[in-house]
Amino acid sequence: MSEYGVMKDTTTVRMERVLPGTIDDVWEYLTDSDKRSTWLASGTMDLRVGGKADLTFNFKRLTSETTPDRFLPYETGHQQSGHITACNPPHLLSFTWNEKNGRSSEVCFELKSQGAKTLLIVTHSRLPNRTEMISVSGGWHTHLGILEDRLNQQTPRLFWASFLKLESEYQKRIPDFS
Repeated sequence: MSEYGVMKDTTTVRMERVLPGTIDDVWEYLTDSDKRSTWLASGTMDLRVGGKADLTFNFKRLTSETTPDRFLPYETGHQQSGHITACNPPHLLSFTWNEKNGRSSEVCFELKSQGAKTLLIVTHSRLPNRTEMISVSGGWHTHLGILEDRLNQQTPRLFWASFLKLESEYQKRIPDFS
């Protein structure tokens, strides 16, 4: 299993992580707004197919660093709305990501129990271009690292320092397919 996301095709990236904690623990960090806000974004999720999946990002809560200028519009209160496309607790959760003008991508979380640990597979599909794939790959990689830190009950890594390094790495790893 690679630490890095793998490009499955020109619209899809997939990441796998073996996380500390039971499948129920990890499921709660995906679905409970308060727990999810500690590594990704808060917001309500109506856990049924067709239900709303609202995410409110607050990077100030995730990290003590200064937000890079290009991300200032997303620093606090950036909202994304989507809809649940699949839900089978505690094994599968999929939802549309950032629905705008009828265009959205989709995120799928698959969880598999591995004793006291959990295999989490994140697949982000329907990405419109390489630039978005690079950004999403660096973002998920960073967010999943923070989730792992939270589950390990340790101080989370710095978001922006991690993201900028990973974004540069994914620039090298994801081929130009335009």
